[in-house]
Amino acid sequence: MTTVLTPASPLTAADRCDRCGAQAYLRVVLTSGGDLLFCAHHGRKFEPELKKIAAEIQDETERLQTTPASAAADER
Repeated sequence: MTTVLTPASPLTAADRCDRCGAQAYLRVVLTSGGDLLFCAHHGRKFEPELKKIAAEIQDETERLQTTPASAAADER
């Protein structure tokens, strides 16, 4: 997905996907105004359509690849 990382605040666990309610990792700023939030799954699913209507896409899906420091040693 082509992205523009905006200086907007990072997405948090409180930001939820507008489609399913899962944690959002993508913020799509619409050319018509407003924004939409998507989990990684729905961001990928709707990518072609989103690119057509997006002024900017803030993609934080790379955070899914990191292991939290609090994870047990066998999970790292």
